[in-house]
Amino acid sequence: MARIPLSPPRTLFFRVIEWYSKRAYGKVLDPALALGHNARVLRADLRFERAVAKWNRLDRDLKALAVLASAASIGCGWCLDFGYWESTRHGMDQRKLRDVPVWRDSGAYTPLERDVLEYAEAMTASPPTVGDELAERLRRELGEAAFVELTAMVAVENLRSRMNAALGLTSQGFRDHCEVRPR
Repeated sequence: MARIPLSPPRTLFFRVIEWYSKRAYGKVLDPALALGHNARVLRADLRFERAVAKWNRLDRDLKALAVLASAASIGCGWCLDFGYWESTRHGMDQRKLRDVPVWRDSGAYTPLERDVLEYAEAMTASPPTVGDELAERLRRELGEAAFVELTAMVAVENLRSRMNAALGLTSQGFRDHCEVRPR
């Protein structure tokens, strides 16, 4: 259950956000409802997310795996639900999405995907446990620009997942039953 009412003040700014969210996603996203209690925070978050959406040096599927691995490590049900739905919409292999929390035991992933999943988990650990060998392997395989983007995406998802989890946001039903479960 959300730790803040999901009924922010209905300012003109928020009504525009509400309209866009319904048009783009079919419903108003719970994180927007929670952040709507502070218009400056919501505005900054929207600007930041628009900038993040323009990053394009890392393969979309690798980005999705990194984001979901981070969300699964933190246990953010909202992020897993939305991330699974969004990646499915873009045609990603559903088995890979479902198996993220148990990737070590799954045969669905390439060696590069396994490295990305391991990196996302290692970055999400407190304190981070990223090893030099793994980072160097990814830097060589992806190239420096994509490696930096991978690192930034995991950090972004840590921000999202930790904020949503702390606010008590749970699955919003983007899938009738989200098959990706936290570890």
